[in-house]
Formats: sequence, structure tokens, C-alpha cells
Amino acid sequence: MRLIKLTSTVLLLLAFISCKSNSEPNLETSKENGVLTVKYKGQPLVGYQYEILYPPKGVDSAYARSGFFHPVNTLKGHRLTRIHPKDHYHHFGIWNPWTKVLFEGDTLDFWNIGGKQATVRHAGFKELSKTKEFVEYQVLHEHVVLKNNKNKIALNELETVRIHNPVDNYYIIDLQFDYTCATSSEFKILEHRYQGLAFRGTEEWVDNNSSIITSEGKTRENADSTTAKWMLYQGQLGNDAGGIILMSNPQNYNFPEPIRVWPPSEHGGAVFINFSPTKTKDWLFQPNKTYTLKYRLLLFDGQFTAVEADNFWKAYSSK
Repeated sequence: MRLIKLTSTVLLLLAFISCKSNSEPNLETSKENGVLTVKYKGQPLVGYQYEILYPPKGVDSAYARSGFFHPVNTLKGHRLTRIHPKDHYHHFGIWNPWTKVLFEGDTLDFWNIGGKQATVRHAGFKELSKTKEFVEYQVLHEHVVLKNNKNKIALNELETVRIHNPVDNYYIIDLQFDYTCATSSEFKILEHRYQGLAFRGTEEWVDNNSSIITSEGKTRENADSTTAKWMLYQGQLGNDAGGIILMSNPQNYNFPEPIRVWPPSEHGGAVFINFSPTKTKDWLFQPNKTYTLKYRLLLFDGQFTAVEADNFWKAYSSK
């Protein structure tokens, strides 16, 4: 009888240990070779490049940059992002510079860094924390004027990244960008057809094996220069399928946001999509004020429908 009671106690204890183990966080982080990597059960999900990454040999070193996401993978390990493509060496996975800025009487380009006018760089980690539900970190980005050898910081960007534990075949990344002027001068983002949060898709995707649909029912053929609450891009990945849903927050400037989407006739069918809040009007940043943009990214294996994407956005926007 004593043996039976002891066995029952042991079983209860083992069950408790098992439950506790299952409730432990599955996400972990590591820093190696200039990249902060968030992993799920040992498998890399998201890489954040905090050290300067130089372009391929023979390419102008002006295309070196830090402060972007790559690689960004699905749970099955399929890479969704691409950097330093030959057609646009200034594309960096998932990144968010401004293309046309009026600062101290000069118009500057922080996006096309090959022009050596300006750039964006990682300037330090502010916080890194982990709970049972997510990993979160904050980084400081500096938007730097290079023209005429100024090396002057014009804008500070505090980027908060929260990566949630995966569910089924997907996981979620929440992004928040808080902008403040770095000097007593205004930072005026001028109307331009592309700037802001951008995604350069994997080289596996071309026109005949991938597709986009937006919250307004637009496709790759007619989405460019429209507005959207969300964009669903998906396609073939090896013998599998997967993709990304980019969601804009209703509190964002110029919501629903204008978008830039490469049509299939451009760049050999390569994939590029961009939320561009200043595509249709300027945005003035004044000193001693904070300006915020928020987005949610959902990375998945398999396929999702427009209805499912809309439900994900409604859940996000209702918070």
C-alpha cells in the first residue's frame, strides 16, 4: 500500500515537472558574428544585424549597413528575406529608412545609400527581456547625414521588437518605431513614392510562383499606389509554401497607408512591398516630440486566405 501511495506521489510530481517544463519559454536569443538571433527550440527564426555588414566583394562599400532584419525564416526554416540583391544593393531584408527628407535646408536620401548622402545605423541595445510568451528587445537607430562629410545625427529611432511564441504554423513579430529629432532642427519627410517599412522577398519568389493580395482586394498587377490595412504575400518555398502578412496599425500616420508593390513586369518578377505613409503627403517631425509607427508581421508555413489575413488584422487592430 505504501508503494502504491509513493508511486502515485511520484507520478503527480512528474506530471507537475512536465507541466512546468512545457510552460517554459521556447524562444531563446544568441549574439554571434554581429547578428542577434531569436531561435525557437534551437532553430533560427529572426536575425537582427547590429554590426555593419559589407556588400559582396567588388561592390562599393557605401552599400554597407547595420540595423535591419535578415534572415527572417518560417518555422520550417525557409528564408523569406533577401539582402544586397544585384538589382538593388541597398535592399536589406526588412528595413525602414526615409528616401526624401528636408533637413537643415538640404534634401537628403537615407534609403539609396549608394549616393552617400545619408544612412541609418545601429547605435546600441537599450533592453533585452524574455517571458514565457515572447522575447522583446529595444535598439537605437541613428539616421545620419553623410553629405559633405558631416556625419551628423539628424533623427533618433527607438525600435521595439517583440517576437511571440509560435502558434501552429506561424509566429508574430510586433514592431514599434519611436522617432525623435536628434537636434533642434526639424526633420521633414517629403512626399515620395517609396519609403518606410519595406520587405524584400526571397529570390525563390518570382511572378509565376508567388502572389499578393491586400486588404482592399488588390493583387500584384494593381496594388501599387493604392492603400492597405494589410498585405498578404505568399508563394512556393522549395517543395513547401509559406509567406508573410504585413499589418499596419490604425494609429499610424496617413492610415490606411499607401503602399508600393513591384508589379510583375518590373525587376524580373522579384518581390518588393512597402508601407509608405508619406507616399501621398509630407510628415513633419518637430524637436522635443515623439512620432510613432506600429506594425505586426505574421510569418507562416503553408497558405493563408484573405479572410484569415483580415481576421488577424482585426485581432491586432482591436488592441
